[in-house]
Amino acid sequence: MPTVVTEGQFRFVVNTRENDFEPPHVHIWVGNEDLCRIALNDGRFLDQPPPGSYRSILDAYQKHAEAIRREWDRVHRR
Repeated sequence: MPTVVTEGQFRFVVNTRENDFEPPHVHIWVGNEDLCRIALNDGRFLDQPPPGSYRSILDAYQKHAEAIRREWDRVHRR
């Protein structure tokens, strides 16, 4: 699971093995905890983020959305 980018406390991780039925997405980690996922096609949360972290996660994601998508496409060859 390569970390694509780190922004503050958040690590944005692209899993190398995902189910074919799942939309392109990135996992957001803090420390050893997988907090939630964001869909790359529309930027919506696939899981409820922890209380009070919605805006900070989304802001961090939006700064690096293009790089995250490029890495997801590279890893998954799409």
